[in-house]
Amino acid sequence: MLQFRLPADDLEYAVLTALWDLRTASVRDLHERVGAPDGLVYTTTAKVIDRLRDKGLVERRREGAAFVYAPAVERETVERARARHLVNRFLGPSPHAAVAALVEAVDEINPDLLEQLECAIRDKRRFSHGT
Repeated sequence: MLQFRLPADDLEYAVLTALWDLRTASVRDLHERVGAPDGLVYTTTAKVIDRLRDKGLVERRREGAAFVYAPAVERETVERARARHLVNRFLGPSPHAAVAALVEAVDEINPDLLEQLECAIRDKRRFSHGT
């Protein structure tokens, strides 16, 4: 099983997203795309890359005198893990009340989305039960 830790904040996630889009990149490439537009210094971007490497999300290889970085985990895998983490935090120890509140909020915001969720639930049940 793949071992990794999720991005801790928006900056880590933004750098990882840029790396997924670019496939491979140097720190300079990532800094120009994510760090510089937000007014960050180069060393901040470099530290973020190091943290992502420590978390098992990014791998590096040497190309000439520089390192090139690539995602070590596919976007879909991280997105599923993030969704599970958020749902677990949102639902907490008493999921029924939280789910009921979520359904009501979705219905108030966008009734069409509630219908899409219903279809997704039906499809998931059909797939899970093999019917």
